[in-house]
Amino acid sequence: MAGIGGSNYWEDLRKQARQLENELDLKLVSFSKLCTSYSSSRDGRRGDTYRSDTTPLLNNSTQDRMFDTMSVEIEQLLAKLTLVNDKMAEYTNTPGTASLNAALMHTLQRHRDILQDYTHEFHKTKGNFLAIREREDLLGSVRKDIESYKSGSGVNNRRTEMFLKEHEHLRNSDRLMDDTISIAMATKENMTSQRGFLKSIQGRVNTLANILYRFPTINNLIQRINLRKRRDSLILGTVIGVCTILLLLYALH
Repeated sequence: MAGIGGSNYWEDLRKQARQLENELDLKLVSFSKLCTSYSSSRDGRRGDTYRSDTTPLLNNSTQDRMFDTMSVEIEQLLAKLTLVNDKMAEYTNTPGTASLNAALMHTLQRHRDILQDYTHEFHKTKGNFLAIREREDLLGSVRKDIESYKSGSGVNNRRTEMFLKEHEHLRNSDRLMDDTISIAMATKENMTSQRGFLKSIQGRVNTLANILYRFPTINNLIQRINLRKRRDSLILGTVIGVCTILLLLYALH
């Protein structure tokens, strides 16, 4: 390595490392703001109780695409910085750099620490973002399930109401049937009672007929009484008729 550039090669590597570190620093700041604004916009959309100044005007689908794009860019920068650090480590092991090895190792260690810090910060921010997105996706799924349940409950309530109305109609029909059966039973009992009464009268008439048949004297006596009644009725009618005629004749004269 010393033969193809020596200290100039080392300085070029340091320059590349510092440039990549500056780019990573800017990218990580923007990446952190993106994740913060994503969380704030989600919280504001859920309850409208908290509004942050960092709430973006972009919707969450655009933020997701920006997150994926920035993640790829930062991973590429980290990979490039790792490659530069590896080249710097190879240079420190090159023969002819023993006198500068302590200073070179100190510089290399500082760049490695910066790379480690950036890598840790990137993975931490990315993990927080993914956790928030996963939580929001889960909450969104739960909200959809709740809305589906509510809409389904509304349908079930309407069905239950229809079933209750139908059940009430059936109960009313049963009540009418019971009343009709009760009226029919009462009518049957009344007719049975009248039938018994008529049978009793018929029995008495039959008994009287048997008595008259068995005792002719009584039968003759009854016939005489009936004949006398008819005779008296005829006499009374004749007298009334004669009196009426006499009155008419008297009135005409």
